[in-house]
Amino acid sequence: MANSPQSQKRARQAERRTAVNKARRSRIRTYLRKVEEAIASGDKDAAAAALKAAQPELMRGVTKGVFHKNTASRKISRLSSRVKSLG
Repeated sequence: MANSPQSQKRARQAERRTAVNKARRSRIRTYLRKVEEAIASGDKDAAAAALKAAQPELMRGVTKGVFHKNTASRKISRLSSRVKSLG
């Protein structure tokens, strides 16, 4: 348990950041799920549109420190190759 005033404040700040990051991560995962669903349905146009919407969200997660840069790049790369391979 935090004892000093500074450590109590840091604990409060960490709690707020955790909530913000959790919401951000959830939002990004929703975008990724939409791409996955479009790929599963086989609709190339919908998948491409969903991917185009997901890319900036993923990279925004990188700048906000939610994801590592290489992780986001890898996800985008793999999704775009799957969208490209659709009929």
